[in-house]
Amino acid sequence: MLGRLIAAAVALMAADPAWACTAPVSACERASAGALALIAPGQAITLVVADGETPAVRRAAADVRGDLATVGGQAVTLANALPARAPVAVIAGTVGTPMIDALAKSGKIDLTGLAGQWEGYVEQVVDNPAPGIARALVIAGSDRRGTVFGLYDLSTKIGVSPWGYWADVPPHKHARLWLTAGRVADHPAVKYRGIFLNDEEPALGTWARTRFGGVNRAFYEKVFTLLLRQKANFLWPAMWGKSIWEDDPTAAPLADEMGVVLGTSHHEPMGRAQSDWKRHGTGPWDYTRNAEALRRFWRDGMKRRGNAETLVTIGMRGDGDEPMTEGTATQLLERIVADQRRMIGETTGKPPEATPQVWALYKEVQDYYDKGMRVPNDVTLLFSDDNWGNLRRLPDPAAARRAGGYGIYYHFDYVGGPRNYKWLDTNNIARVWQQMDLAREARADRLWVVNVGDLKPMEMPIGFFLAMAWNPAAMTQGAMERFPAEWAAQQFGPRQGAAIGDLLTRYGRLAAFRKPELIDATSFTAPEWADRVGRWDALERDAQRIGAAVPAERRDAYYEIVLHRVEAMANLYRLHAAVARTRSSTGAEKARWGAEARRLFANDGEIRRRYEVDTAGGKWTGMMAQTHISYTGWQQPEMDVLPALDGPVAAPAEPAPQMRTDRPTRMVAGRGIAWRVVPGLGRDGPGLVAAPALAAAVEKPGGDSPRLEYRFTAAKDGAVTIRVETAPGLDVRGRGQHRYAVSVDGGPVTTVDLLAGETEESWGKAVADNQRVGTTPMTVSRGVHTLSIWLVDSPVVFTTVSVTPNEK
Repeated sequence: MLGRLIAAAVALMAADPAWACTAPVSACERASAGALALIAPGQAITLVVADGETPAVRRAAADVRGDLATVGGQAVTLANALPARAPVAVIAGTVGTPMIDALAKSGKIDLTGLAGQWEGYVEQVVDNPAPGIARALVIAGSDRRGTVFGLYDLSTKIGVSPWGYWADVPPHKHARLWLTAGRVADHPAVKYRGIFLNDEEPALGTWARTRFGGVNRAFYEKVFTLLLRQKANFLWPAMWGKSIWEDDPTAAPLADEMGVVLGTSHHEPMGRAQSDWKRHGTGPWDYTRNAEALRRFWRDGMKRRGNAETLVTIGMRGDGDEPMTEGTATQLLERIVADQRRMIGETTGKPPEATPQVWALYKEVQDYYDKGMRVPNDVTLLFSDDNWGNLRRLPDPAAARRAGGYGIYYHFDYVGGPRNYKWLDTNNIARVWQQMDLAREARADRLWVVNVGDLKPMEMPIGFFLAMAWNPAAMTQGAMERFPAEWAAQQFGPRQGAAIGDLLTRYGRLAAFRKPELIDATSFTAPEWADRVGRWDALERDAQRIGAAVPAERRDAYYEIVLHRVEAMANLYRLHAAVARTRSSTGAEKARWGAEARRLFANDGEIRRRYEVDTAGGKWTGMMAQTHISYTGWQQPEMDVLPALDGPVAAPAEPAPQMRTDRPTRMVAGRGIAWRVVPGLGRDGPGLVAAPALAAAVEKPGGDSPRLEYRFTAAKDGAVTIRVETAPGLDVRGRGQHRYAVSVDGGPVTTVDLLAGETEESWGKAVADNQRVGTTPMTVSRGVHTLSIWLVDSPVVFTTVSVTPNEK
C-alpha cells in the first residue's frame, strides 16, 4: 500500500502544473524567472498565422484561438500578420514562410535541426519578436503537420483535452497562466501513427447516423481533429459497408485539407474500399479469372486519390477479409503486386517508389512472407498481432534497414475466433506497452495503426498507443506506469489524477483477465467467482466514491471514461456468478438466485440507458448497442439473452499446489540479459521480462545464464508438476519456438517449448485464458528445494510458477 501511495504522489506531482514549472515552455499557474504571462485578467491575446499558411495550419489555429479564449476567458484575435502592437502574442508558422524565416534570420528563434524534419516543431518564448510586441511564444513547424502539432501542443498544455468532444471533457479554466522561458523541440519517431475504425456496427454506425445523418464529413471532421490533437496523422476509415470517398465525396478531401493521411485497411488495396467493389465491381473478386476488371477498379481508385497524401495498401486478400486462395499462391500475389505497382506509376506520373505503399502481413498473408515472397524495398512491411494483442512477427533488429521500413497493425477490438470482443475496453496498457516495446526494439517504426472498433470506449488505450507511437523510446516502463495518472489529470485535473489513474489501471488489469464475451457461468469455480466478483465490487465502490468528488461539469466525462465501464463489467460478473449459483442450487435458494440473475440482466440494459440517455444530454445514442451476453459461437448474438438458468457449471478445482507465487526468491541476470518486474503485466499479477527482450536465445541454459529462482518445500517424497504460467505471447522471430527451461537443485535442465504442437485450438485457449502454460513432471524428495526457471527465448513473459504434488 505504501508503494502505491508513493507512486500516486509522484504521478500527482508530475501532473500538477505547480510541479512542472522548471521545464521550458511549460504552462504554470505561478510566475517564474523569464516566464511569459500568457493569460491574465483583462489581457488580450493575438494569435498570428500568416496568410500563406496551409488550410491545415489555419484550421488548427482557429481551434487554438477558441481554446485560449475558453481557458482564459479573454479576447483572442486571430491575425494574418504581425500586429503593430499587442500585449502578448502567439506566432505560429512553418519553416519556409516569410514570417518564420524572418524571425530565424534576425536571431529571434532558433530553428536548429528543424529544416527537412518530418513533423517537427519548435516552441520558444521570444523577447521583442517585432516592434510593438514585447514578448511572444513562437511556434515553428518543419512542415504543415509540425506546425499543427505545435499549435495543438499549446492547447494541451493550457488545459484542453484532445477528448473534449469525444468524451465531453471541458477545458480547465485559468485566471492566470504563465509559460516558462526557454525553447523546446520535438518530432515523432514513428512516421505514420493512427487508428482503424472497424467493426463499427451496430454501435458507432448507429451513433453517427443519429448524430450526423451518416458516417460523413461532419463525423470525420471530429475524428480528424481528435487524431491531430493527439499528434497522430493516419486513419484507416470505417469500412463495414462504407466508403469514405463515396458516402460523402467531401469527406476524403477534408482529410487531406486538415493534414490527415488516409489509407485503406489491410485487405482493401489501391485506395478502394471493400464496399466500392460491392457497389461497382463486375464479376468475381478473383485475379485468376477477372484480372482486367480488377485492374480497372484499382486504377480508378488511384485516380480518385489525385494528389492527396495517402499511404497505399497493396497486395490482395479474398473478398470479405478472407484468404485469397487455398494454400500460398506466391507467384499469383507477386504478379498482383507488380501489376499494382505499374498502375501506381501510370496514374501518378511518378516512379512507383515515389508513392508510399504498405503490404500488410495479416493472417495468412504472413505465410507468403515466411515462404520467401518479397516486395520492393520501398514498400513498408506491416506486421500484425494475432488479433488478440500478441505480435506474430518482427523484423530482425540486426538486419539491414529497408527503405520502406516496417510497421505494426495492432488490435484493441476484433471480430473473429475464438470469439468477438467488441463491447468494452479490455486493454491492459502494461501488455500493450510490452508488445509495442518489442516493436521499438526491432525498429518497426514506419507505421503504427491500431484497430479501435467503435473508438469509444477506448479513450485511454488510444491515448496511450498514440503517445507511445510519437516517441517509443520515451515510453519507458516508468513512463507507462505513470501514464494513467497523467492522462487522468489531463481530463479531471491534478488533484484527482492519481486516484482516477489508479482506477483505470485496476480496471484494465481486471477487464483483460478474460474478455467479457468469453465469460459465462462455467468460467470459474465458486471460490473463483467469489474472488472475481469481490474485486469488481471493490473497484466499483472506489469508482463511485471518487466520482462523488468529481466536479459537476466533469461528471459526464467521468461516467464515460471511468464509471460506466466499471459498473457494466461488475454487473456482468455478478450476472454470470448468479447464473452459476442458480444452476448449482435447489429449492428456495435456486429461486432466489434466479431472481437475482434476472435483476442483473435487466440492470445491464439500465446501464446502457444511463450511458446513452442520461449522459451528456443524450449525446451518445446507440454507442452501447453492442451485444455481449449469451454468445454461442465466435459470432455475436443478434440480441442479448438471459443465460439459461439450468446448465453446467465449472468443474472442481485442481489439487492445491504446495507453492504458487508470482514473486521469485531471486532473479539472476547473466550474459548481458537483466530482468525487470512489470506490475500488472501478468494475467493476475506482475510479469517478469528479460531486457533486452529481443536478445539472442540462450540455447544451452545453465551455469551463469539468466534465471528465476523459487524456494519451495515438499511435504514428502514423490512426483510433482512444475507449472509455469506465461503471457500468451508468440514467437516474433519466426522460428516456431517460445521456450524456457526448468531445473531443481542444480539438477538436469529440461527445456519446455510453449508452442510445441500448436493448433488453432491451443492458440484459442491461450488467448481466451490470457495465458500460456507449460508443465514439467519432476521427482523431488521431502524438504526445501530451489526451482530454477531458465531463460531460453527472451520474449517469453513469466507470470506465475506453482509446484503441485501428483496424486495417484
